[in-house]
Amino acid sequence: MGQKGNQLPQAFKEQTKKLMGEERFARYLSAFDEEPPVSIRLNPGKVRSEELRVKSEELRVKSEELAGANDYCVSGAASKESLLTHHSSLITSEVPWCRGGFYLPQRPSFTFDPLLHAGCYYVQEAASMFLDEVLRQHLPARPLTMLDLCAAPGGKSTLALAALPEGSVLFANEPMRQRASILLENISKWGAERCHVTSNFPADYRKAKMLFDVILCDVPCSGEGMFRKDEQTIGEWNPQQVERCQQLQRQIVTDAWQCLSPGGLLVYSTCTLNTRENEENVMWLLQQFGDATPLAVDTQADWHINGSLLPACTAPVYRFIPGITQSEGLFMCAFRKAGEPRGKRAAAIPPSLHVLTPPFTLSNATEATAELTYAQAISYLRGEALVLPPSVPRGMVIVTFMGHALGPVKNIGTRANNLYPKEWRIKSTHFPQEYEAILRHT
Repeated sequence: MGQKGNQLPQAFKEQTKKLMGEERFARYLSAFDEEPPVSIRLNPGKVRSEELRVKSEELRVKSEELAGANDYCVSGAASKESLLTHHSSLITSEVPWCRGGFYLPQRPSFTFDPLLHAGCYYVQEAASMFLDEVLRQHLPARPLTMLDLCAAPGGKSTLALAALPEGSVLFANEPMRQRASILLENISKWGAERCHVTSNFPADYRKAKMLFDVILCDVPCSGEGMFRKDEQTIGEWNPQQVERCQQLQRQIVTDAWQCLSPGGLLVYSTCTLNTRENEENVMWLLQQFGDATPLAVDTQADWHINGSLLPACTAPVYRFIPGITQSEGLFMCAFRKAGEPRGKRAAAIPPSLHVLTPPFTLSNATEATAELTYAQAISYLRGEALVLPPSVPRGMVIVTFMGHALGPVKNIGTRANNLYPKEWRIKSTHFPQEYEAILRHT
């Protein structure tokens, strides 16, 4: 067992060993001797996988394997010749429960990839991508309204934007204002045309009497499933925290259920391992709300997803355990509310909700664009002024990298003043010698 494994609280190890059993617990502990898997999810509005170019001298992905991920590829008018001389990370395999999800063999320097800042992909833990499978199996093929109630930093919201049927609208909400700013940044980069970012408590939505077809409750939790990746969560863990989390989670679900339209889908998830915040909350929900039915999700045996670890809980639940699944820890369960959809839908935004406005909207911006080199793109993302070619018109211009928009500048001729939001800028003073392309053209 690695150093992090040795840091696990004794009370946690005792209860988790009892919960998992000897063999499963031993496999869980063995995960602390391994590097956590690194995974990304592509933005289908900007990237298609069959045109991804991934290179490595040691390993390659066969073209037919990439083609199996269907319709994702790097698009845009860029000078790709310069990229062909640079190194990139290798996409080793697909995340099987998510379209557009891929594993990388190691963690590259994501900060210095302009395509990350352009919203071409999102760095997301693989287990969290299971939401894609749940939504695709249980959503009707019509425009829907969805609420992600505890959405920051935005991974599951951006996934939902890709998974929801055409014409759907997403409300991505985060109660904590600082975290809501991070959510707004990630949604804005991904593409926010069909998404409203709000910063309200769940009770505010209940009081607004809005109804949603889909609600995601990715609730705050004790974080046991992230112990391998985040040492801070180990130091914060204690049994009292688990109890506090359980009570908060039940309060959030109570508010959410009243916002769910009859016939609607509620997805409950945590990134923790204990039964108090998982199976016991599922049993409580079914007892509390007589119109709730748990839903099964079709999975494959080689995904190694576990079911309920609490004998009293017979509902279909889905557990991801480090050392068993290729991921960190996650728990998820989906519910259908009885009845047919009716009543007021979440089309208009009540004034009681605090809606955050993006600093700029690329879709409504001027058509004037200027393509940047890699060095220029990094300078722009640091907030530095640029000098654009004389052919670029003066005024508001959108700068791009590999054809993908990064943000606005105001070109005054002698220089282009940088309008990239200060809070989004790269803070590091390191300047890479070459572009480590994670996505690249064929």
